[in-house]
Order: sequence, then structure tokens, then C-alpha cells
Amino acid sequence: MINFAKIRMCHGALLGVPLLVGWASPAHAQQKDENPAPNADRIVVGIGAGATPTYQGAGDYRILPIPAIDIKQGWFFANLRNGIGIAPIDNAQVTIGASAVFLQGYRKRDVPQGIDKLSDGVGARLFATIRAGGFVATVGGTKSVSGGTKGLIADASVSYPVRVSSRLTLTPTVGTTWANGKYNDGYFGITAAESLASGLPRFTAGSGFRDVSGSLTASYRLTDRLTMSVTGSATSLLGVVKDSSLVVHQTQPSGFLTLSYRFR
Repeated sequence: MINFAKIRMCHGALLGVPLLVGWASPAHAQQKDENPAPNADRIVVGIGAGATPTYQGAGDYRILPIPAIDIKQGWFFANLRNGIGIAPIDNAQVTIGASAVFLQGYRKRDVPQGIDKLSDGVGARLFATIRAGGFVATVGGTKSVSGGTKGLIADASVSYPVRVSSRLTLTPTVGTTWANGKYNDGYFGITAAESLASGLPRFTAGSGFRDVSGSLTASYRLTDRLTMSVTGSATSLLGVVKDSSLVVHQTQPSGFLTLSYRFR
């Protein structure tokens, strides 16, 4: 399954998501008709592409290559949801870890003239995932340590994988993101200098819930090791941030297609 609920990929953190929101699942790690433990060691890599807004709230879209990756070796892991890090607590019911994640900004050519670009960066993330009753719930917090997206992001999502057949798994996911004032102002705010240069009104967002999202992923196991996944998602801005002059569309769809190979 791909959980792209935070692909803000994130339009912020690939949490994801910022966001970029991730990659993990029984569907990709299946052997024959059996589902291994969610904490089993694995190496799954592949390629994909996504059609996403140029930034959260933008009016334009672009096609981006996406690495499909889900690696776990002992405490170490790497995936799109939680980045690269370690999970010292990891069993069939609970995973708790810390990681470094990518924070996506936006290019100067993607925003109105007079608005400065927002540099990509890296965030430090803490997260916990709970599996119970077929549901998979994740909560996390990401603090920017570099780049233009300063501040703190908190996210929560719930998925419910449904195994339709021995080859097909459907995974609906809902999620939400909260951000503090420093992050929201950096992403959606318009400073006095930018207002003068662009002609847009000055804007300060402050802290609060930033968005709510939903997605549906279909993962189809082509062979014992090769899996194709398709994800459709929609994200809607909440609160004050949707009133920024940078926001053209409050609600935006995204789509993703990946092909992955399980080495072990």
C-alpha cells in the first residue's frame, strides 16, 4: 500500500506529507498468499510518477518522478511516509521511531511574481504507528531543521487495508495536518516586502489545522515479487491558510502510479 495522504507529499513534509504521506505494506511484502508480520525485515524498491499541484493551494500541476521504497533492516528503515531513521520499538502492534524527512518548498516560477521561493529542506520527525482491529493509525510531529519551511508540523492518519483477493489490496486513508504559525506563515504568508512587489495583500496565517485529506490505494501483485500500485487522493485546506492570496484552489486532487520489486 502507498499511504500518500500527506503528499504535500507533502506539499510540506513527505509524511505525508507531508505529507508526503508512505510506503509500507503487506501487499508489497507478500509471499504466496501469506501476509508477513508488519515489522518483518524487507527490501522493496521501485519507480513511479505523480501528478501533484506545484505547491499546496496552487492552480497548476506538474508530473514528478517518485521513488518507491520500503526498506527495513532491524531498527533501520527508509520509506516515503516516515523518511530515513530508526524504530527501536517495532512489533506487530506498535512502531515508534525517529527519522529525517524531506520538506518540500516551492519554486519562484510557481508562485505569483514578487513572491519569494521557498527552499526545500530537512525535518526531524518523531512518530508512532498503532495496528489494531485491521486499522493502521499513525501520529507524528516534524520540526524543520533546514530549508525555508521553518516551524513544526503535526500529522495524524488512519488506514484500513482491505485484502480483496490474494493479489489485490485496497487501502482507504484519511488524515489531517496541524502546523504552527512559523510554518504556516512561511508557506502561506505574504510579507510586507512581498506584498509591495506582488501587489497582493499582506497575509499572516498563524497556527492551526492546515488540511484534511483522503486517499484510496489499489495495490496489485503482478508476481510474487512485483507489485503495481495506483493512488488517488484529495486534500482540502482548512482554517485561515485557505484565505491566503497564494491559494488558488482550496481542494486539490493528486494521482500516483508506482511499480515496485521486493528483493526479500
